[in-house]
Amino acid sequence: MESGAYGASLAGGAFDLVNFVKQPQTITRFLSWIFAIVVFATITGEGYINSPKEPEASCMFNKNDSACSYGVTIGVLAFIACMVFFALDAYQPQISNAKERKYIVTGDLAFSGAWTFLWFVCFCLLAHQWGLTVDRSGVAADAAQAVVAFSFFSIASWAALSFFAYRRFSQGVDAFEQEYRDPAPLDNAYPPTYPPYPNSGPEGYQQSPFSSTTQEQPGEYQPPAY
Repeated sequence: MESGAYGASLAGGAFDLVNFVKQPQTITRFLSWIFAIVVFATITGEGYINSPKEPEASCMFNKNDSACSYGVTIGVLAFIACMVFFALDAYQPQISNAKERKYIVTGDLAFSGAWTFLWFVCFCLLAHQWGLTVDRSGVAADAAQAVVAFSFFSIASWAALSFFAYRRFSQGVDAFEQEYRDPAPLDNAYPPTYPPYPNSGPEGYQQSPFSSTTQEQPGEYQPPAY
């Protein structure tokens, strides 16, 4: 588990490829990258069918071109975003500025949360349109079902990325508060106060510290002898 402000305990250190690959966040992001490729590549390659009754190719999801366009757009943007965040995840441990790391983690959290919702919309849209498709002649049913399935898988992977980003953000806030906490107030107030000098005489009398502890008492006057 990473420590330090916003998940960069080794800020300024060398890049560890083995440790980077083994991180759950990296594995999940790689799966999200693969899922995005399957969705937009399948729709682009097999999502449009040529019908002898129509001059132009139509989307295999109930001939709804908006459904295919939405799936391709979400998949392509997710594919690009995964590569960008791959680079940021690899570069982040070398960033010593806590504010810059905060911006990266915040951006990751916002984008992952948004794409979790958009993939949910994509899954619902494609599944609904596929259920409404009556004429499936010439349609690659396996391709359509794969698109719907990997859209659902993308919801889970991006939700996991949102969780990892939120955990890094929460840990970063706690670490930032600990590292940059205001110094504790001084114990001694200004101006300094001193305890009273201990009394050595009767009650209510404070003897001067420079007076002798023993003082000769003057006797009666003795006239000189002649």
